[in-house]
Amino acid sequence: MAGHSKWAQIKRQKAVADFRKGQIFSKLSREIQVAVREGGPNPDANPRLRMAIERARREGMPKENIENAIAKATGAAGGGNQYETIVYEGYGPGGIAIMAIALTDNRNRTASEVRHTFSRYGGSLGETGSVAWQFDTVGQIVVPLDGRDPDEVGLLAIDAGARDVEVEDETLIITTDPEVLSDVVEKLQAAGLTIRQADIQRVPQTTVELEGAQAQSALKLLEALEDLDDIQEVYTNASFPAEVPTAS
Repeated sequence: MAGHSKWAQIKRQKAVADFRKGQIFSKLSREIQVAVREGGPNPDANPRLRMAIERARREGMPKENIENAIAKATGAAGGGNQYETIVYEGYGPGGIAIMAIALTDNRNRTASEVRHTFSRYGGSLGETGSVAWQFDTVGQIVVPLDGRDPDEVGLLAIDAGARDVEVEDETLIITTDPEVLSDVVEKLQAAGLTIRQADIQRVPQTTVELEGAQAQSALKLLEALEDLDDIQEVYTNASFPAEVPTAS
C-alpha cells in the first residue's frame, strides 16, 4: 500500500463535496436505492445498504432523506428511477489512468457527458478494460488514531480481518478484501474505534507523478468528472504534489 496517498485523495474529494451537499445527497440517495434493490431494505441483512446508510450519516444526510431513498427503492414512494452501474475508463493529462463509476438511468446521456468532459479537459475516453487492470478493488477504512498507539490499533484491525494497515497523518488506513469490509467495520466499532470513512475503493498498483501544468489540467478533469450528476466515484493513478497552483 506504500507509494501513494489514498487518504490525501479522499480528503481532496471531500473538500470538493463539502460545499455541494445537495449534489452529494443525490448521489448517496442513488447508492441507497441500488443497494435496496440488490439486497433488500433491511440493512442488517444487506451489507451494501448498511455501508451506504453509514456513509450518508457521516456526510450529514438527514434521516428523512435516507428513509425516502429506501421507500423509493421499495416502491413505497413512487418507485424511483432504475439505476445501473457503468464503469468508464480513460486517460488524462500525462497519460494518467482514470476510472469513473456511474449510477445512471440513462446510459446514452451519461456516456455523452463523460466523453465530452474527458475531451474538454485534455483526456480521452477508452474502451472497457483499458485501464481497470491497473487498479486493485479493495475495502478501505479510515480510522483517526486520537492519540492511540498505532501498533495497538493496527493489531485490532488485523485481528478483525484486515489484510494491511498504514499510518498516515495521525490516521490509520486499513485495507480489507471487499467482501469482509462491513464485518471489519462492525468489529472495529465494537472495539470502540471511530470510523471516519469506509468504502470500496479502486487503488492504483503504481502511480504517475504529475507537476505544474499537467497537474493543474488533471485536477480540473477529475473535478469535472466528479461534478457530473451520474458519477459516484472517480479514481486515478495520478500522484499530485502537496500544493497545485491555480492556473492563471
